[in-house]
Amino acid sequence: MHDNFAQDDYQWPVCVTPRCGRQLWVAEAGRYACRPCEDQTAKRLTELGPLFRRLNETATLMRGARRPGGATSGSRTPPIPPRLEVLALTANGGVATRLRDIEDSWRTALGWTVAPWRGSPLQAVPEHIKFLANNLPWAVSSYESVGQDIDDLRRLHAECVAVAANEHRPGRVNIGRCPTRYDDGTLCRADLTATASSHRVHCGQCGARWETLGEWKQLREQQDAVLREDAGVAA
Repeated sequence: MHDNFAQDDYQWPVCVTPRCGRQLWVAEAGRYACRPCEDQTAKRLTELGPLFRRLNETATLMRGARRPGGATSGSRTPPIPPRLEVLALTANGGVATRLRDIEDSWRTALGWTVAPWRGSPLQAVPEHIKFLANNLPWAVSSYESVGQDIDDLRRLHAECVAVAANEHRPGRVNIGRCPTRYDDGTLCRADLTATASSHRVHCGQCGARWETLGEWKQLREQQDAVLREDAGVAA
């Protein structure tokens, strides 16, 4: 009698990434994750940087922040409707924190110090992405929990893509009245609306348009001037 297990009982190694489970090729022996998962993750990391910058710009607009280097007269760009999913991804606890947590787990496995990137999310995200991209080849070959991290990065990337693509279009909100003057000097005063999906504001009554960040600032300044003028008349 022989105690050898039947060949049918042999379990061929498979990729540890959730939702994958591909059988590893002979050339992938010793790896935890398959090469397609590694390649897809590397691609997602490359795309996360531009996606985060785009979302951060939208979040800045929603907060009504001044343009960098702009005047400090107190004028602000008209805020656009808040989208909680944008703010959740760009604030503390969002993209930067989720990338940092993965980096910290890899650093712990490597016996290195925790991630030193503790600045603002805008400063930290590129550093986290750089670290993860550089050490991804190590992780797929040597880090047993890499499958969950790959899946976390997949979900984070998908969230950013969905929000950046504005799959859930926000409603329009009023941002004040149109400050445009007609040839006779009278004000248009039509209600203006905006959404978080676009920088463009268009007055449906007089046809005036504001399409760039600089023009948004001009719009707020013009609206403030009209308010001051109305207050003077009322006085």
